[in-house]
Amino acid sequence: MEIFLQQIINGLVQGSVYALVALGYTMVYGILGLINFAHGEVVMVGAMLALSALTGMIGWGLSPVLALPFSLLLAMAGCMLLGYSIERIAYRPLRHAPRLAPLITAIGVSIVLQNLAMMIWGREYHAFPKLIANQPHHIAGAMINDIQIIIVIMALVIMLALMAVVHRTRLGRAMRAVAENQHAAQLMGVDVNRVISVTFMLGSALAAIAGLMVSANYGLAHYYMGFLLGLKAFTAAVLGGIGNLRGAMLGGLLLGLIESLGAGYIGDLTGGFMGSQYQDVFAFFVLIAVLVFRPSGLLGERLAERA
Repeated sequence: MEIFLQQIINGLVQGSVYALVALGYTMVYGILGLINFAHGEVVMVGAMLALSALTGMIGWGLSPVLALPFSLLLAMAGCMLLGYSIERIAYRPLRHAPRLAPLITAIGVSIVLQNLAMMIWGREYHAFPKLIANQPHHIAGAMINDIQIIIVIMALVIMLALMAVVHRTRLGRAMRAVAENQHAAQLMGVDVNRVISVTFMLGSALAAIAGLMVSANYGLAHYYMGFLLGLKAFTAAVLGGIGNLRGAMLGGLLLGLIESLGAGYIGDLTGGFMGSQYQDVFAFFVLIAVLVFRPSGLLGERLAERA
């Protein structure tokens, strides 16, 4: 029972990160029908920017309590600018091109961002500074620490806030209108280019937050950290129903739980020896199964309120 509860906790923490990143995929797909494979690299850039800013501010003597939110805001601003630039330079000229062209472009942007990050921050791993005591808390034999609690709560608040923006604001109505029919929305006075740019910027801001969460949880950041995370978040979006905000949240949490439970029990059966090696495999088994048995995802396109 302790193993089960521990893996549930681990899965919820990891799934919260997947859900935040998956929201970026699903918002862009909901409006443009484009899978932005460079989104994982935006997560990586957010983590590296936040870590660099945090290290610099602490080095200048700023209190960690102030340095953390300032570094997060700086990373969000940098990623929003990056997201806007990617949309404006790489995707907007190809908006009416065949679908294969923006897909190849997205892969190219991903490779460019990886190499730029390697040139700027190097190949080595960067340690995340210890800002809080990070006390462990024991629940029925399982353990969760302060950082993990903050990640889950913060992810939940952000996801609820995004839902409120999409469903209760003028911007959200414009986003849903563009997702439904770009030409009709333009005839009704909606600035389609602005809405698409804002969507990329919102997704990039969420990516920056997710990047900081990942580096804080694992204690390090790396120029290649966004690649696999991006693929798993894309799997989560497909699992829930890509184009569906609730589906992205559900898919992220489910994927985190599936990975954690699968790796935990395989590790238990093999004496803790093979679980972590097979953890990444579960995500792609899920992707294959969803594409074969339910291509529209768990919630399906019929329920999608695309952003």
